[in-house]
Amino acid sequence: MGGQLQHPMLIKRTHDEEARQNYAMAIRSHLAGKIAPANSAVYSKVVEPAFVKKNGRKPKDRFEVRAAMTENPSYQIYSLMQRHTQELGFDSVIDSVERQLPELISAAKSVDGKVGGSLTLDPSLKIPAYHTAYDIHLQPGGYHSEFTADDVAEGAIYDRGVHIYSMGSLGPEMEMFGRSLIAYYKQLVPNANPKRILDMGCTVGHSTLAWKRAFPDAEVYAIDVAAPVLRYAHARAEGMGIAVHFSQQNAEATNFPDGFFDVVCSHIIMHETSTRAAPRIFGETRRILAAGGTMLHMDNPRLGELSPIDAFLAEWEVTNNNENFGGYYRAADLAQLGRDAGWPTDEVAFDSVPLETPPRLRNYNIRMPLFPCLTGRKGVSVVKLAAE
Repeated sequence: MGGQLQHPMLIKRTHDEEARQNYAMAIRSHLAGKIAPANSAVYSKVVEPAFVKKNGRKPKDRFEVRAAMTENPSYQIYSLMQRHTQELGFDSVIDSVERQLPELISAAKSVDGKVGGSLTLDPSLKIPAYHTAYDIHLQPGGYHSEFTADDVAEGAIYDRGVHIYSMGSLGPEMEMFGRSLIAYYKQLVPNANPKRILDMGCTVGHSTLAWKRAFPDAEVYAIDVAAPVLRYAHARAEGMGIAVHFSQQNAEATNFPDGFFDVVCSHIIMHETSTRAAPRIFGETRRILAAGGTMLHMDNPRLGELSPIDAFLAEWEVTNNNENFGGYYRAADLAQLGRDAGWPTDEVAFDSVPLETPPRLRNYNIRMPLFPCLTGRKGVSVVKLAAE
């Protein structure tokens, strides 16, 4: 399994802590590689025939599949273990974070402004309900909870926890989504030279730093609603020698001037918002984009392109991992949401971004999935650009 870069802010692990975290990642990998594929066999050999016998037809959508599959003992055991590994991953990290929290807070303060980045927090900002109603991804306390002054715990938990969650597949710095979207952007806009870039919903800045590395002369900004992850993100970036301007803001209504950015992007964040928030974010993106600027909101693979059983399995995290809005967003007409938010038809489109193959899988000739992206070119016809 892929190793994580030991940057200055990443928690250090004792022997036992490292062993427990490695176990959490190993059992999760075992479930994904050895157990999860059996769900399709259980469906085709047991669940679907029983459904056909009872109803005289096959299940028509993922909802009917869910009703049938969740009654099957084999699937119940798999789902229970999958949920357990999610909780185990965060639990294995929390002990390390709690032990080192004073040192992490001190380290974050010591690198503040080291390479020219900045951090602006807004204690008056109201955290949206889609953050506070439940703990996203089952991370205890979510991303926003604070229990001490200058708290960075949720950022530290997220950084190590996502490495375990992704089984090391996102790269040593977990920047793969950023690199993938950058590669797509360079194809979409040849010879691009953006002056200002904004990453919305940055959490700890995994993808943000990839943009600064790709465009070192650009001013790179990143926003999130959660102060603990932003404190951590700023310290992480400064400790790694990368200057980014982090601020605590809601992407639905930022304080940036009209036309301020050449690129506004997000990486697998939109499905964590809400029915009301998503179009507002698309509208705000257009407001702060300069003429000719590019919108890139990349998210998880679409459900409508999958068979009912595959869509059900792909939606496991919606019903079991506190991604309540994810099912709706992954099935919605994103281009229409963009138009509803004020984007002219010829400026906005739905497209697919090829995901970069993880380093540990490159020798296996594995084809990675396409990730949907709501794209927009302000003042530029998307259709015409694609034709060029």
